Amino acid sequence: MTGQIKEIKVAVIDMNKGVPNQGLRGILDIVATYKKEHALDLSCKVFDLRVKNEIPGTEYDIYISSGGPGSPYEGEGQAWENSFFDLLDNLEAYNQTHDLKKYVFLICHSFQMACRKYGLGMVTERKSNAFGIFPVTLTEQGENDIIYAGLNNPFYAIDSRDWQVVDAEDETFSETGAEILALEKERPHVDLERCIMSIRFSKEFVGTQFHPEADPEGMRLYLLEEEKKNKIIEDHGEEKYLDMLESLDHPERILLTQQSILPNFLTEAIKSLKEA
Repeated sequence: MTGQIKEIKVAVIDMNKGVPNQGLRGILDIVATYKKEHALDLSCKVFDLRVKNEIPGTEYDIYISSGGPGSPYEGEGQAWENSFFDLLDNLEAYNQTHDLKKYVFLICHSFQMACRKYGLGMVTERKSNAFGIFPVTLTEQGENDIIYAGLNNPFYAIDSRDWQVVDAEDETFSETGAEILALEKERPHVDLERCIMSIRFSKEFVGTQFHPEADPEGMRLYLLEEEKKNKIIEDHGEEKYLDMLESLDHPERILLTQQSILPNFLTEAIKSLKEA
């Protein structure tokens, strides 16, 4: 990495539709920590897409698009979804004609929308809500992908979704060059297909169904809110709730995931900037 770069510009796309959450804070904390630890000249700007239809242009170096509530089909025909898909098209076109590439990370809601856009798998509603801390299994491609360096297989991640991406055998993957990096845990007692948990859409675009930005303390605060606690116990039972709280005390689980995936992605992107 002998090249010199000036300011690194990060765009964070907020897909939360104005709903209070820990995810956006988690993304910003990871970026801020990375900037400090690596002594980088790095700036970060948030764009509120679903409420204000704010969207960055192609002048940023790194793009991180958050999770959010509701159906991944909710934005069909709306200005904000068109803006998001246009941005992905513009970044792809930019990468095809420039040595200095733009890197994109897509989380949960953004991930599902990207799978819709690129026709990868089938985006379907789950029979029941998935919420908790679950093991995620890396594929062979995932084990060799830089963003999962330092993680065990399986590793643990926070999952929160009513929708999922299935049909991992879709021939579109081989046609587009996209790679499945991770799958849902095996459930031999359930006759349901394992959903896709992570895809590398291209060399510069990657995404996860789960929440790599989640940190143990933020999750603990979320779980201890009385309304959230009662809702989780009502939907999933007290044993599940207590198991989630206990799981937060294991540093090799959520903390390791939070300290690995997005920082690894930032390292990959910034290394590319320095080498260009």
